[in-house]
Amino acid sequence: MSDDSRTLVEAAWRTFATHDADRIAAVFTGDAEWLAPPGNATAIALNVPSHLIGRDVIARFLAEDFPRLFARDVTVTFHGLYADGDRVIVEETMTATLADGRHYANDYCFVFELREGLVHRVREYMDTARGHRMVFGDPRESPPIE
Repeated sequence: MSDDSRTLVEAAWRTFATHDADRIAAVFTGDAEWLAPPGNATAIALNVPSHLIGRDVIARFLAEDFPRLFARDVTVTFHGLYADGDRVIVEETMTATLADGRHYANDYCFVFELREGLVHRVREYMDTARGHRMVFGDPRESPPIE
């Protein structure tokens, strides 16, 4: 199942990039959850909860809300993708141009939990202090990610 799980999560990432809410919803279970750190910069800037519940809520966030902040040039560089059964760990760096024109770069780790071939839960981890500096402060205060 690990190879299938890895393939499913890789396909999910490609689907997220489409910003097509129907296609995105199709990769999640109906009762899916996406948990990011409370008070993270994205949730604050977009005035959305850090704990999203339900496939349609998650799909709407990825299709409509996310691009309002991360406006263009969104690039995800994968550093590692590790699968064990129905759990997949993704290490990545995301860069983008924010809606106000500033540059964004941050490291992330995602834990995907799968159920019956669909994404059931995503736990998202990132450098929240760096995220706040990049979104709300002077990005020159944040050293480049190496």
